[in-house]
Amino acid sequence: MKYRKLGRTGLKVSPLCMGTMQFGWSVDEPETHRILSATLDTGINFLDTANIYSSWVEGNPGGVSETYIGNWIKKSNIPRDQVVIATKVRGERGKGPNDQGLNRVHIMNAIEASLRRLQTDYIDLYQAHWTDEDTPIEETLRAFDDLIKQGKVRYIGASNYAAWELTQALWTSDKYGLVRYDSLQPHYNLIHREEFERELYAVCKAYEVGVIPYSPLAGGFLTGKYRKDKPMPKSKRAEGRKRSMTEKNFALLDQMESIAKGHNAAISQVALAWMLADPVITSPIISATSIQQLNENLGAVNVKLSQGEVELLNKMTTWKDEKED
Repeated sequence: MKYRKLGRTGLKVSPLCMGTMQFGWSVDEPETHRILSATLDTGINFLDTANIYSSWVEGNPGGVSETYIGNWIKKSNIPRDQVVIATKVRGERGKGPNDQGLNRVHIMNAIEASLRRLQTDYIDLYQAHWTDEDTPIEETLRAFDDLIKQGKVRYIGASNYAAWELTQALWTSDKYGLVRYDSLQPHYNLIHREEFERELYAVCKAYEVGVIPYSPLAGGFLTGKYRKDKPMPKSKRAEGRKRSMTEKNFALLDQMESIAKGHNAAISQVALAWMLADPVITSPIISATSIQQLNENLGAVNVKLSQGEVELLNKMTTWKDEKED
């Protein structure tokens, strides 16, 4: 496994990050432990979670994913310094007016709860899950700065920030001498490019912000499981993929399948390899509900697309008008 620096920092992370939203939702705790152990055995050292995972499931209070990870580390006697744990703060967990947001009160309370669930005394990467228009960015960054000084957090990052919001945060950190965001977690994949590429890409490149894209397989569409002439699986996830099912995207899958055959790879591996070919991208967030799925995703690190293949995929999925090129 060839590790990568997280942005401008010296922190080394694997080229794929294991997302853990599914743990406590579609994967129970014993299977979670098996998948996490297999993940670490492959060389993936980077885990991403959040304090609200998976509160949208009936009977799940949120924080269950963090709890499973903490129990796994303790039960399996995993050396803490061998795992890079990223979690997030912002979403609602309680019922009080300060049980959400990026204000100092919520951040200080949320970190303690996450540390307890993860059974650790520090978080490697603490991320603002999304912005908070009710809280000044300076207040948020001062709270994060204090957590780093206290040794409870190593680095901080942002998720779901617009380019102007990320730039404002970087400027505020520079102006007041505060810790800055060293990573961004954007929604990004072959069929969802404009949101990141239009402005955020340039900001991350210029300021050496590590990029950890979520949904790199477009919710399963870029695995090839949904095809033009095949019946759609009956599931809630499949219903959510209907908007991806266009003639343009089905043509893309056909081309990806052709490229995949040339590399003896899976379509999903081509989707991840396209992303890994860009030096601005640090570590796409994958997910796995089985060890088989983990191993298939892992194969992407060995798929090296040619420049021509990358350019072809770029052309087929471009969001730019011809006059912009």
